[in-house]
Amino acid sequence: MRKDVRILLVGEPKVGKTSLIMSLVSEEFPDVVPYRAEEITIPADVTPERVPTHIVDYSEAEQTDEQLFQEISKANVICIVYSVNNKKSIEKVTSHWIPLITENTDKDSRVPLILVGNKSDLVEHSSMETVLPIMNQYSEIETCVECSAKNLKNISELFYYAQKAVLHPTGPLYCPEKKDMKPLCVKALARIFKVSDQDNDGILNDNELNFFQRTCFNTPLEHQALEDVKNVVRKNLIDGVRDNGLTLKGFLFLHMLFIQRGRHETTWTVLRRFGYDDDLELNQDYLFPPLKVPPDCTTELNYNAYLFLQSVFDKHDKDRDCALSPEELEDLFDVFPYMPWGADVNNTVCTNEQGWITYQGYLSQWTLTTYLDVQRCLEYLGYLGYSIIAEQESQADGITVTRDKKIDLQKKQTQRSVFRCNVFGEGGSGKSGFLQAFLGRNLLRQKTIKEEHRSYYAISTTYVYGQEKYLLLHEVFPDFDYLSDSDLACDVVCLVYDVSNPYSFEYCAKVFKQYFMDSKTPCMMIAAKSDLPEVKQMYGCSPLEFCRRHKMPPPQSFTCNTAGDPSREIYTKLTTMAMYPHVSQADLKSSTFWLRASVGATVFAVLGVAMYRVLLKSR
Repeated sequence: MRKDVRILLVGEPKVGKTSLIMSLVSEEFPDVVPYRAEEITIPADVTPERVPTHIVDYSEAEQTDEQLFQEISKANVICIVYSVNNKKSIEKVTSHWIPLITENTDKDSRVPLILVGNKSDLVEHSSMETVLPIMNQYSEIETCVECSAKNLKNISELFYYAQKAVLHPTGPLYCPEKKDMKPLCVKALARIFKVSDQDNDGILNDNELNFFQRTCFNTPLEHQALEDVKNVVRKNLIDGVRDNGLTLKGFLFLHMLFIQRGRHETTWTVLRRFGYDDDLELNQDYLFPPLKVPPDCTTELNYNAYLFLQSVFDKHDKDRDCALSPEELEDLFDVFPYMPWGADVNNTVCTNEQGWITYQGYLSQWTLTTYLDVQRCLEYLGYLGYSIIAEQESQADGITVTRDKKIDLQKKQTQRSVFRCNVFGEGGSGKSGFLQAFLGRNLLRQKTIKEEHRSYYAISTTYVYGQEKYLLLHEVFPDFDYLSDSDLACDVVCLVYDVSNPYSFEYCAKVFKQYFMDSKTPCMMIAAKSDLPEVKQMYGCSPLEFCRRHKMPPPQSFTCNTAGDPSREIYTKLTTMAMYPHVSQADLKSSTFWLRASVGATVFAVLGVAMYRVLLKSR
């Protein structure tokens, strides 16, 4: 909403423009009226909408045409004043003033007009019959007010309507010619309905209507008031109420009624509460609230955000199979202006046998977005109505900014839940297979992935010492000379070589020695394709000897060419190394260290299945 309102009064000489302003300010008709009143400012606390209002007079005798054009361009609303007892001043509205205003305003930003019939005390009849055709001809005319500066009739109402025309304009909402709401308005209200329909059954029940009422107007509706609203809809629409709840058609009908009865402020209050600006676009301040992320800090979803996202998933998982079908996913993202997830997402997170994103995969993708691009995450949460449904100040309240990684290293403990592992290796070494295996896909399933749907990320959960953590794998493009800061910034490094290719290990050794040998980032060597015959690596020393010299754990054998799901043990090890980078290399080589970490993983994997079943039953 605008921070202030600028009202300009124009019209023929002696129609009473200056008298109207002076009568408003002094609350009495002035004995002496100057040619032009000075600009006045009405403070916010004395206006109905709590917005400072500037009222500007125009005098043909004291101002040039150029000054008039400047004032027109600065005005938020223009009152064209005519005298109800002067037919020529009414004719000038269409022959002079409206064309003049149109020529001097931006064609893309329509300035609302108010017709003001002054001196109503001098006649017994109304000018409305004459003015009505003008109002029908020009859609920019918001309303017409007949008033009298002499007896103070409708003076405060005039300026209230002028203020209202700026703060609650009809133009973006309603088309007078078609007598219908405009498409953008319908689209915005449809999104608001869908966000408010928290069980996604296509109606707003009493609880949802009351929550909506409290959200927008800070007060619930009494039971009888709710019934009265629904009865109004029932009388006018066959399918406006269903199962005693308000349908989308009924919801739209109510707003049409508000607009047609001049109660635009009701619809605008709803639109603005849900983040819309005057052009019915979601406000940038709403979508991107301030969030400061210092260097060496990461971003994660907090408990409240995960609860909200879980409720969104439950709302759209119609068949209760703990996965989202393409239709269910499309329904979930119906409140977005575009489809945010492409086909690559299905190869970034866990899916079921049909290739549908599971509950775990859904939360993982949100976790990935928050970690990699928190601004995008804020935008997405805004489309879903997080701040409204979760009753938070903004989407930023759903984000945790982790502390500096240096502090974690000093304290030898971390509060983070998401760890990044950058995966290096030359082309054909098995990096992509390593990522997909983390999502439970063996080589056979991986062969069905289309190249255009390939993902360079994989994210899922692992358990370390009984704690659930997210491990984010990122496949780094194998261009040794052009590794960016983001390629190097991670919590653990994974160096993948193909045991069946004698030249594969050399790349891993070079990357390690140039970029990671002197860093504090823990590294692990992966001997990929271990189901194939191992050959001697054409390097100065064997991979095992290389790891020993550089105090790394020995190379970890890995294959995704399995009958069932590939082993996840190696991913637990990577997460453990990311969580405890300060642990000595001797401990990392110890079998008891890995045993303690992986026991938690096994226990929680079993518990995870149990919780999955409980979730299904409870739903």
